[in-house]
Amino acid sequence: MRIGVLTGGGDCPGLNAVIRAVVRKGVEVYGHEFVGFRDGWKGPLEGITMPLDVPAVRGILPRGGTILGSSRTNPVKIDGGVDRIRQNLRDLGVDALIAIGGEDTLGVATALAEQGLTVVGVPKTIDNDLNATDYTFGFDTAVQIAVDAIDRLHTTAESHHRALIVEVMGRHAGWIALHSGLAGGANVILIPERPFDIDRVCDYVKARFERHYAPIIVVAEGATPAEGTLALQAGELDAFGHVRLGGIGQVLEREIEARTGFESRQTVLGHVQRGGTPTAYDRVLATRFGLHAIDAVHEGDSGVMVALHGTDIVRVPLSAATKELKVVPLERYAEAEVFFG
Repeated sequence: MRIGVLTGGGDCPGLNAVIRAVVRKGVEVYGHEFVGFRDGWKGPLEGITMPLDVPAVRGILPRGGTILGSSRTNPVKIDGGVDRIRQNLRDLGVDALIAIGGEDTLGVATALAEQGLTVVGVPKTIDNDLNATDYTFGFDTAVQIAVDAIDRLHTTAESHHRALIVEVMGRHAGWIALHSGLAGGANVILIPERPFDIDRVCDYVKARFERHYAPIIVVAEGATPAEGTLALQAGELDAFGHVRLGGIGQVLEREIEARTGFESRQTVLGHVQRGGTPTAYDRVLATRFGLHAIDAVHEGDSGVMVALHGTDIVRVPLSAATKELKVVPLERYAEAEVFFG
């Protein structure tokens, strides 16, 4: 069997661990052959490939990013895109695809599987917002990077008596903000699931200074103010219709300083959260996902995604993984509110 592998969407620590596990087990245990598709769905859409064998995956376990490259190409929105992929796979002799990605990448995988192509998905997102899996690889690394930054910012905030705002990733789900804020001892955590009241945020800031400490505010990039309390500027759209985010930290910096009189500074972690070496947890999870993904392909399964349930790797329908996002329950956010102010 000849199997194609691609990585789509934003890069994520642990992608290379999945690729390595798929190829190592696929070649050495099952005797399959692999072809790497470059740059996400652009690869099968345009027939852009690279060799993918055991020598190609040696030494990549600890490496961040993806040796296959990535993009946000959406073939479903291109006229004849699915037919072009089908023909390119036929011309290349590819019998099945393993698609490693988040909501958008796996949404395309779902559409292709529904049209008869053999596709198995592997969940990847630092946001941890994919449904039907307890955790996605990359999330643990992103949280650890954010916590390291928060730990460092505490000392400079105290030294200069400033309010420091840490903007982390999280378009629709605030898992990174929630976990890093709790682990880092933040005084306020703002997430997309719970619109914030800027006046209440400022009250928390003032209360912290009154106790002779400097506040740390952790905010997800997709956090929004309660209706009518603060205006935000909309950004441009990507190929999947998502607004390009960023800037909430700057807004908070300006508003907190103006409303409280205390000096405020923002730190936007941005793509730092995506890059670099994956944590041990993410390496193990990504490796296990890869091993189970090649098992699914070898057994002739399709239209499924490997997922973590408890400590077990299981298979779930791709449609279940992509029909809705896994967001932070408000009761989980309430746990964090105990430490605000």
